[in-house]
Amino acid sequence: MSNEKSEVVLGIHESPPPGKFLVLSIQHLFAMFGATILVPYLVGLSPGVALISSGLGTLAFLLITKGQVPAYVGSSFAFIVPIIAATAAGGPGAAMVGSFLAGLVYGVVAIVIKATGHKWLVRILPPVVVGPVIVVIGLSLAPTAIGMAMNNPEGNYSLLYFSVALVTLAIVVLSSIFLKGFLNLIPVLIGIFGGYLYASAIGLVDLTGVKAAGILEMPDFLIPFVNYTPSLSWSIITLMIPVSIVTLSEHIGHQMVLSKVVQKDLIQRPGLHRSIMGDGVATMLASLIGGPPNTTYGENIGVLAITRVFSVFVIGGAAVLAIVFGFIGKITALISSIPTPVMGGISILLFGIIAASGLRMLVDSKVDLGDKRNLIISSVILVIGIGGATLKFTENFEIHAMALSAILGVLLNVFLPGGEVPEDVDIYETQKEDSNNTVA
Repeated sequence: MSNEKSEVVLGIHESPPPGKFLVLSIQHLFAMFGATILVPYLVGLSPGVALISSGLGTLAFLLITKGQVPAYVGSSFAFIVPIIAATAAGGPGAAMVGSFLAGLVYGVVAIVIKATGHKWLVRILPPVVVGPVIVVIGLSLAPTAIGMAMNNPEGNYSLLYFSVALVTLAIVVLSSIFLKGFLNLIPVLIGIFGGYLYASAIGLVDLTGVKAAGILEMPDFLIPFVNYTPSLSWSIITLMIPVSIVTLSEHIGHQMVLSKVVQKDLIQRPGLHRSIMGDGVATMLASLIGGPPNTTYGENIGVLAITRVFSVFVIGGAAVLAIVFGFIGKITALISSIPTPVMGGISILLFGIIAASGLRMLVDSKVDLGDKRNLIISSVILVIGIGGATLKFTENFEIHAMALSAILGVLLNVFLPGGEVPEDVDIYETQKEDSNNTVA
């Protein structure tokens, strides 16, 4: 325990020196940037609004969790297909209403947990369910990372593009392992910078958008009853609500992994109800201004694990930067000029960390895969989720792979015999931080 504590560079409530503050926050900004703007690009929303909504959502999350959970929230990949389907069925208004309802589900779950405790949620979403679901989330993103890494803008394989991703990945890995001192804290930022320089040297950087962009630009907000008319239907509900099971599983998994990383039981204090409520409020805020649903980001947890800088002030700084960058056209255009394979190289590592976190959860929770019950649950979740199985009822009502794998995992866990959790055992138990260092 003492050895692990000595590795902490900055604690949750410690603020870095001014000279390092900005760089550490920028690293978190870059870690989430690729995924956060990729989602709106894929679903037809404004990347600038996505940056602003992720920043506002993160600040709301930090406020609701009383500054005790160093997590960044950004655009959720789990909602990509549902948003596209909802938009096709009822326009952007339907997609935003569906996103708001998904956030509302979080709020209801948080209130129930506050009133009844989290044990019931532990019983239906234990590590044997959550761990494989997190693996599914990470591995289901693997094709996205590889596609970003090795395909040119036309979608065809390019060795030149793949070389950029591999150089970027190599720089991140080598920086993380061999660099010392402050440079060891920013391997992701170093990797992006190095990959950008290499891509520029071989002619893959296009600065046309930077030259054309204005200093200050107003993003294309989608304001209810101004730029779109909200609409609600059963098809929208069935498209969006089931995904909440996936993102709830993802959220619980992230909190468990984050607890291990920061050496503090975040499930107990400030409480799972607070972090879930924070996630839900972030999603509802995003839907009100036209951004995609938000979720806690494994990429930023990966940065925390690599750098050992756990400061919520650094996370908050990244959130403020995201909001500011959403309004500064030149900066947004410059960041957008980062070639896709650079972010692909980063994503290979960070998405892999998400999947590895699910495996780590199984190991740390001592899930026995020699037990037939556990083996069946995890196997079904992995194959259904990674295989892309879809349960299609009608043209407008279908349950997609991630949601379906989570639902089946929950059902198997509930109905298969032998899954009782002893009342005196807390499967979320982590290494506790000294009570003198906690904040009420």
